[in-house]
Amino acid sequence: MAERRIGLVYGGGSVGLMGEIGNAVLDHGGEVTGVIPTFLMNRERAASRGEVVITRNMHERKQQMFERADAFVALPGGIGTLEEVVEQITWKQLGHHNKPILLANIGGFWDPLCALLDHMNKLAFIRPGLDVTYLVTDRADDILPSLLEAARTIPIVGAALKPSNLEKM
Repeated sequence: MAERRIGLVYGGGSVGLMGEIGNAVLDHGGEVTGVIPTFLMNRERAASRGEVVITRNMHERKQQMFERADAFVALPGGIGTLEEVVEQITWKQLGHHNKPILLANIGGFWDPLCALLDHMNKLAFIRPGLDVTYLVTDRADDILPSLLEAARTIPIVGAALKPSNLEKM
């Protein structure tokens, strides 16, 4: 990311994959913006490097991350990661953005989610014309090439949710 001058917007913690990626980008001279709510600053050990944006709550955190990001990558993670990626898929489905969403399916981690979305589609719980679109890569090395290709082919529309629209959701 740093070599290609691609900035990182992430959850602002210094532990786990989140912290490792943030530190790696910074260690290689890249730009990093961590967005973390006050109540998670101790639990996730808020980053002390790069830009750190402190929010009042999770809703504000997700809004800040959405507004600052041009694409979304879901690495293997927990309930919070699942919730965040499903929210971005939903917003894309509703036409609030057309930013690329990529599931880093390392070791088949996201296979159950992909199967569930396929199942929902087959049972018509995802209506025609409201397709759920996302990218999937099985290797970490394929993440940036996939996103760069998507950036060439997907027009970015509705780059940010207007606060009034966000409040209605």
